[in-house]
Amino acid sequence: MNTKLVKCVRVAIGVVALAVAGMAQAWEPTKTVEFIVPAGTGGGADQMARIVQSIVAKHNLMKQSMVVVNKGGGAGAEGFLDLKGAKGDPHKIIITLSNLFTTPLATGVPFNWRDLTPVQMMALDQFVLWVNAETPYKTSKDFINAAKARSGDQLKRFKMAGTGSKQEDQIITVAIEQQTGIKFTYIPFKGGGDVAVQLVGKHADSTVNNPIEAVAQWRAGKLRPLCVFDPKRIPYKAKVTDTMAWSDIPTCKEQGLDVDYLMLRGIFMASGVSPDQVQYYIDLLKKVRETPEWKDFMEKGAFNQTALAGKEYADWVAKEEARHVMLMKAAGFIASGK
Repeated sequence: MNTKLVKCVRVAIGVVALAVAGMAQAWEPTKTVEFIVPAGTGGGADQMARIVQSIVAKHNLMKQSMVVVNKGGGAGAEGFLDLKGAKGDPHKIIITLSNLFTTPLATGVPFNWRDLTPVQMMALDQFVLWVNAETPYKTSKDFINAAKARSGDQLKRFKMAGTGSKQEDQIITVAIEQQTGIKFTYIPFKGGGDVAVQLVGKHADSTVNNPIEAVAQWRAGKLRPLCVFDPKRIPYKAKVTDTMAWSDIPTCKEQGLDVDYLMLRGIFMASGVSPDQVQYYIDLLKKVRETPEWKDFMEKGAFNQTALAGKEYADWVAKEEARHVMLMKAAGFIASGK
């Protein structure tokens, strides 16, 4: 064997050895990963966490298991404080919604999103104005006019059911009140699943539930969507009911109700984790988002499929925090001393 060939073989072996060593050093979980949901069962965050868990298990995307744990106490503070206290632990992740911002602002709990490590925005979630299908309201204008007529008498005001107090649903409710001069009686429940059931049972007059939280009741003919709180219509054109697709729901702005609100569905880790640990979950969640099950879930729930990671994600979160400070101040929801 000539000298040049020997050198080439040695170089090739060296490159392979380095690659193998690099692969061996790449971090991966060594025990069960706890996937925290800072909200109750049945809501949008809970459903998304469980679909991620099921996809990871079905496609064997991770050697270790993943377990979903609901820690919704204190408007999600229980879950956030748990992760804040788990500094450096790469075996815990959390799915966030806008209570990432609203809970510390409303309660004064000692937590800020900067206490965590941003990993991946999975999607943005819509909000829809829903009424019981047996009501006569076909548009948001019909609904607003009826609510105005009852607004003056506190005992007869329309009841708006929502998830939690001083969180997304109530922020949107206050925004509607400010736009229209209506006063609602806001009734908080633990999660979006409960909220949809209350509207079906006529214990409330309306909700601003996420699509995924009310789609089953819409498909069953129990609920009716009036408008979506997004500057643009939802793009999905497949029929959900016999007559309507998500794309057929007008924006609230189209109907003269100038309110829009999109909610984060994103993943964070504890602080103090290493870049390769963060990268592991970014890569894992990319594989999740490429599956047909995830794509079906996105369409079923009418999600806005914006997905960000790294600095782009952190910058988006910082900007959204500033927007929530403004919204919460306008609603009078900021805790004293904040």
